[in-house]
Amino acid sequence: MRETTEAIVGAITGPLAAPSSLLLGRYDDDGHLEYTGSTTTLVQAASSTVAGLLASARRGHPWMGWSFSAGWGSRETLDVTLVEPKLVVEVGVDVARDASGR
Repeated sequence: MRETTEAIVGAITGPLAAPSSLLLGRYDDDGHLEYTGSTTTLVQAASSTVAGLLASARRGHPWMGWSFSAGWGSRETLDVTLVEPKLVVEVGVDVARDASGR
């Protein structure tokens, strides 16, 4: 099942000038930015476009101090750069489940 939805960019992998992927979130009912997932690797055109719209995070970012897994079941953590959570993107999402139904 594939659908399109909006998400907030809260962090990136790669340099701010050329992000490799976006870490996305959505605001919950209490106004907290909850992490929802990440994009696949961005193609160069998308990376260049997004780079011009991002700003480094200021003090008090909602994900400050968090670590992000490199993938399902992985103990490897991603090296991320927090960005100001102001950019809204439209993403095509796919629901994926592991063997346990998660």
